Amino acid sequence: MILRTSHLDVGYGSKVVVSDINIEALRGQFICLLGPNGCGKSTLIKSLIKTLSPCGGSIYLKGCDIRAVKQDELAKSQAVVLTDRIDTGLLSVFDIVMLGRFPYTGFSGKSSPHDIEVVIDSLKAVSAEALADRLFGELSDGEKQKVMLARALAQEPELIILDEPTSHLDAHHKVEVMFILRRLTYEKGVTILASLHDIDMAMKSCDTAVLVKDGQIVSYGPPEDVLEDKRISSLYDMNKATYSRILGGIELNDSRKRGPVFVAAGCGKGANIYRSLSRDGFEIYTGVLHKNDIDYYVAKAIQAEIIEENPYSEISEFSLKIALTYLRQSRQVIDTGFPFGRDNLRNLELLREAIKDGKIIYSLREEAEARTYFGPLAERFIFCSGIHSLIVKLNQIDHIQAATSC
Repeated sequence: MILRTSHLDVGYGSKVVVSDINIEALRGQFICLLGPNGCGKSTLIKSLIKTLSPCGGSIYLKGCDIRAVKQDELAKSQAVVLTDRIDTGLLSVFDIVMLGRFPYTGFSGKSSPHDIEVVIDSLKAVSAEALADRLFGELSDGEKQKVMLARALAQEPELIILDEPTSHLDAHHKVEVMFILRRLTYEKGVTILASLHDIDMAMKSCDTAVLVKDGQIVSYGPPEDVLEDKRISSLYDMNKATYSRILGGIELNDSRKRGPVFVAAGCGKGANIYRSLSRDGFEIYTGVLHKNDIDYYVAKAIQAEIIEENPYSEISEFSLKIALTYLRQSRQVIDTGFPFGRDNLRNLELLREAIKDGKIIYSLREEAEARTYFGPLAERFIFCSGIHSLIVKLNQIDHIQAATSC
């Protein structure tokens, strides 16, 4: 056991911010703290690194009460990477990383050949050895974060605690930093405890997720169990968005005032169309979708009205009738160009019925393919070269209908 808290209360003075914290960190484990701004993640971290005194309870580092551990000994077991920007003057990257050897060199600051070797190895561990002679102040944010990780590694700690390590980083450096942290756990056996805002990155990186809200730990365990859709939406009070564990991200579902439109989709052909329609304020009906289709998960996340069918089943007559009911209530019908097969042939029938009802079909299908499936009925299709073309045409017909009704 590297780190353990027992009935820990953290806060400022007599004001408790998060109470009754009971977490454990094993060797080589990656733990993520997740929660909204101001929930107490940083306060907990400050208590774990002895910047703040606990309001109650205990913190144990390798079985010892952290209050009894001297600062120089603590620095040999625990390293910290915070989000605070530091003024390093004209220090080089090598100098910055060498600061991590302070627990071993003492006030003299005299470095031994072993210290130099550790610094070089630490830079290599984060793929930053080429930066060694550069001035720290001249680096990009991503490069600086890698150097600060190297400085932490130079302490040869068993535990590294990080406060929002991917803040201010672009996608490339965000992935690189998380990959480095993940690699440190299984290559060097370092325990990582980090606060994060990126739910998707936490799901893919950590072994244990700790959710913090309203002054308490609301959930704690493997991310596969903890990061559930409703729990995450509740954690961040997302009223106009939905977190989807299957999709690994957040889908927007703002209020809709246009439409409704019916989207015939499947096999992933509808996902980006749903997002574009939702962004433009359309109310969406869609089907018939099998419940194992990626389109189903996206449609569900944006809160579209879905006519669904069980996986690996042919679309039933009942589902077709429901879909036709919704389709007939829709102002426009969209054919996403989805492929036909045994299980979804009734969606072909659905589109044919729409044409017979006098509906115009906005289609992303190739014209030749449409004529193969629909024959003369394809004359009722308006073909779109892509999603942008589709949205433009829908907006044009909306303006025409609005002008006609005036």
